[in-house]
Amino acid sequence: MSAASRLRPALFPALPLERIRVLRVLVSAFVVVDVLTLSKDVLSLIGTPGFFAPVALARLLHLPAVTAPVAYALLTVILACCAAGIVGWRPRLTGAILAISFWLWMLYSNSYGYVAHDHMALLVAVAVLPTVGGAAGGEERSEAAGWALRAIQIAVVATYFFSVLPKIMYSGSLATWGNSAILTWASLRRGSGLAHWMVENTPWVFVPAQWAGLALETLSPVVLFLRGRALHLAVALYLGFHLATLLLLGIHFLPTVLCWAAFLPLERLRLPAPERFRALIRRRRQVTQGS
Repeated sequence: MSAASRLRPALFPALPLERIRVLRVLVSAFVVVDVLTLSKDVLSLIGTPGFFAPVALARLLHLPAVTAPVAYALLTVILACCAAGIVGWRPRLTGAILAISFWLWMLYSNSYGYVAHDHMALLVAVAVLPTVGGAAGGEERSEAAGWALRAIQIAVVATYFFSVLPKIMYSGSLATWGNSAILTWASLRRGSGLAHWMVENTPWVFVPAQWAGLALETLSPVVLFLRGRALHLAVALYLGFHLATLLLLGIHFLPTVLCWAAFLPLERLRLPAPERFRALIRRRRQVTQGS
């Protein structure tokens, strides 16, 4: 068996199309929340061209500093495409438009001094979901669906694995970072009441917690090879890690947390079919016009 033949099941597993449809609804709904809350800074950056420091892709595209017409046009297109994605209207077309507009939105958000690396998997998700066609529902499976989900999973894992590199660059080695007081310092600087209590009463816990975090990041590629209960336990472990950082430091990583859904059997949620959404909209429109 050739190397390509062995890689195909790993990179292009035949997975349910219904899983893609459910994930598209979740991603579309989250992007609405994201542009209105987490990345709404694009609107506040209007009129500040002096602070525009475009990231590499923005430079390659020759993007100018964001202006009010551009920002509000992008926001309108993003919200409209997300609504279409939720109800299942022309998902490939509206998904492609959403991918382009949301990428531009995030390029602007990341080009004023802060790069939100927690959005990497979400950006991959909006880019690959429109590549999947075919009718959803039932038990129909597709290698295209498997590839899209695998791409998102790899992006999720890469978010953790490559976060190890800055730790080595800034501290010199993983051992130096793991044995440092970085978590204690972060807890004092931006920690919650619980974090402050732990600094005062259980300071010994922070170094082991740092090493546990390093282990989760370094071993994250293992998740790609897990199946069944082991996979679900691993997902729960990483989500528990994010819950801890939220409670202690107010750091949420919600875009990455959302993309962990790509590892799960979402088809079991049994969301209403797109036709039911559209029928409900038509009925409400008829009632409104009749009144």
